Amino acid sequence: MTLVALAGCATGPDIRTDYNRAVDFSAYRTFGFVARPGTDREGYESLTTQYLKAAVQREMTARGYRYAAASSDLLINFNARLQQKIVSDPMPMGPGYMGYYGYRRGLYAPWPGYGFYSDTYSYTEGTLNIDLIDAKKNQLVWEGVAQGDASQADSKDNQQALDKVVSQIFAKYPFRAAP
Repeated sequence: MTLVALAGCATGPDIRTDYNRAVDFSAYRTFGFVARPGTDREGYESLTTQYLKAAVQREMTARGYRYAAASSDLLINFNARLQQKIVSDPMPMGPGYMGYYGYRRGLYAPWPGYGFYSDTYSYTEGTLNIDLIDAKKNQLVWEGVAQGDASQADSKDNQQALDKVVSQIFAKYPFRAAP
């Protein structure tokens, strides 16, 4: 499952949002989903899409929006990606360096007392985008992005993990539907 581990990050995912400040969000009352969200790549609705639709529908309804599949003011799209990352931070080991190989104190390096230590590790970075699109103008009006270390994925309850990430994204959604 794509990005399930974002919710399980030790510090939580990095959440960023942006919106078109020229748009009057009070004019929007209904929402629906695009025909083929970015999380459906094989021509059928994935479990990830089903979980995201349920979580987003809950968040939008809680903010006063009404679900309208046929004709809606806002269309919602998702995209998710996992990417392997390798980080290598070479750093000099000067006198007094107490990293893992500090016990060597330069004895194995070309020059006594000085050498290089490279801290290298790999992880899986997960990114989830949620886009709100003005249906009439076909224009992006708001986006929420969660990005974080998804290396510790526990896929026992994918739906719960995606619910948590979607809630974290929508916690930064500042608008409500007009009554």
